[in-house]
Amino acid sequence: MPVVDRATYEERLEQLAALAGRSRHVEELSGGLTNLNLKVTTPDGVFVARCGRSDTELLGIDRDAEHHNSVAAASVGVGAPVVEYRPDLQIMLIGWLEGTTCTDADLRRPGVLPRVADAVRRLHEGPRFVNEFHMPDRQARFRRIVDEREFAFPSRYDDHADAFARAVAALASDPVPTKPCNNDLLADNLVDDGTRVHLIDYEYAGNNDPFFELGNTCTETGLPDDACEELVTCYLGRPDARMLARTRLQAVVSQYGWALWGYIQAASSPLDFDFTGWGDERLDGAAAAFTGDRYSLLLDEVARA
Repeated sequence: MPVVDRATYEERLEQLAALAGRSRHVEELSGGLTNLNLKVTTPDGVFVARCGRSDTELLGIDRDAEHHNSVAAASVGVGAPVVEYRPDLQIMLIGWLEGTTCTDADLRRPGVLPRVADAVRRLHEGPRFVNEFHMPDRQARFRRIVDEREFAFPSRYDDHADAFARAVAALASDPVPTKPCNNDLLADNLVDDGTRVHLIDYEYAGNNDPFFELGNTCTETGLPDDACEELVTCYLGRPDARMLARTRLQAVVSQYGWALWGYIQAASSPLDFDFTGWGDERLDGAAAAFTGDRYSLLLDEVARA
């Protein structure tokens, strides 16, 4: 998939029915490692144009599924409204959400995590998504790509393959019903208006173990243990030691799988971003858990019938 040429985005925007012939002010938004995100202000409203710019085949992104799942998330008031989808232009136009894009520090402020948990629960209770997401399958695919393309990655990655397999087996021994999940809730994908949190960016959305969602959110936002416990408790509406353990184990699964995403991006993306360091950070986190004294206890807690 070619990189979006910023010099031509105005031409592409003009081809959208919602924007054609309208005066507009366009500014690039920060973030977006697989999209160029443009804020488009018109007399009729404010929009965000999500312009794809990464190799979706390598990264396992299905733009049609992203569109369908974005519409589903919007239908329950969690995601932004979808205005127009033009796969031929590699653009999805969505409505602008009023609020503040969260930072990791924001999630530590009183009252924010309950709003995050409420948004996640509302998404999970909404319409099923059109596809499935299972990190062990995604990790295996990423690992094959690294081999087939001869992409560079740390040799120590495979040292933890057995520990990862034990996590997968423990989670599979007592599965929970899958829910429509975003699967990529880093702080940048949380928009807080002070009353509700909205969840954006459904590139990796799919029906999944809901505790992967929570675990991935905890690790991607750097939540400490007590805050992770608060998020799980708010999500469930009660304390639950087993589901907290499941969340923590899924956080490790998340780190180990996404590390390969970073190495694939490092080898294939034209962006000036330290994807190798991004992958190393996640691998280091997973390795610390895999080799820690409490890992076996965590596996036992998750697998306990």
